[in-house]
Amino acid sequence: MRTAAIVGGGIGGLATAAALVRRGWDVRVYEQSPEFGEVGAGISLWSNALSALDSLGVGDQVRAAGGHPGKGGFRDRAGRWLVRGTGSDDEVVMLHRADLLAILRAAVPAECLVPGTRIDDPRVEDGRPVVDSTPVDLLVGADGIRSRVRAVFWPDAPAPRPAGYTAWRMVVPHAGIPAFDGSETWGDGLVFGVFPMGEDTVYCYASSAQTAPVDDELALLRRRFAGWPDPIPAVLAAADPGAVLRHDLYYQPDLPSFARGPVALVGDAAHAMTPNLGQGACQALEDAVTLAAHAHEPDGLARYDAVRRPRAQGIVKRSRQVGAMVHRRRGQALRNLVVRATPPIVMRRQLQSVAGWTAPGQSPA
Repeated sequence: MRTAAIVGGGIGGLATAAALVRRGWDVRVYEQSPEFGEVGAGISLWSNALSALDSLGVGDQVRAAGGHPGKGGFRDRAGRWLVRGTGSDDEVVMLHRADLLAILRAAVPAECLVPGTRIDDPRVEDGRPVVDSTPVDLLVGADGIRSRVRAVFWPDAPAPRPAGYTAWRMVVPHAGIPAFDGSETWGDGLVFGVFPMGEDTVYCYASSAQTAPVDDELALLRRRFAGWPDPIPAVLAAADPGAVLRHDLYYQPDLPSFARGPVALVGDAAHAMTPNLGQGACQALEDAVTLAAHAHEPDGLARYDAVRRPRAQGIVKRSRQVGAMVHRRRGQALRNLVVRATPPIVMRRQLQSVAGWTAPGQSPA
């Protein structure tokens, strides 16, 4: 039986473990936190991610646990629609990151999970990775944007770079907020997204040019987004200060490879990206099922790299370009005019190039 060690028990690590276990591997997932879980807010899973989750046998569970954003789309500062979505429930599911982690964790046998274990010195001896004093056939770095596995095996890799933006995320009770379709609103170098996440909660996020932390981040958001179109004021009024998560955003410059010898990277360790296309977790899920599909082959990791790296790095670039577009402070009227005038079929093709991916072995939709 082939053996694998996965460093990192987040979305990419647990999905990789689940995919390998389904293919007969003996897997250990090492997570430095005392428990497998995640502090976070909402997450959007597009059809490409749902395809990956279907291949893991958990797609229907995820759909049942999440909500759908309605027809949705993008709006200008006055609340006028620039682009409307299709309203298809098959297109995107919104759910809490913790719920996704729980579903993925349940797809991995309990004996495969090793919490409370920090891996600082992974190495290769006699052609095999050694993790926690145990030789294995495959080592997977799923340990995030500050990956220790990447630092050890890719010592020449460029460090993550600041994107120049700060993001805030929160989950808010739906009570008292009028019904609405999910939307992302652009204006004045600021962005605010708000999406229903099931019957009881709303997921929202905001972003702006990078700012220093303040004692009361929610008060800052209420000032910055005062007078913005509904339901933004109602959402911020209903928010709890303790629910606000603040992060400066970073991205990973291109690596020359996602695999070296018997070591592979997945998720943010390989291609951390800005959230502007909603593809961070989606791409980690693509990585997981693709790696598992090829890892048993003689040149499987080279194949994984050839399949995944061009696509993931292209999406990193596109996400940064979208971020620069939506946060621009000058030329907003022209930007909005161009976006509003773009034919729906062109928008659909652009979306399809990102979200139209299907997992290995599945037929395209």
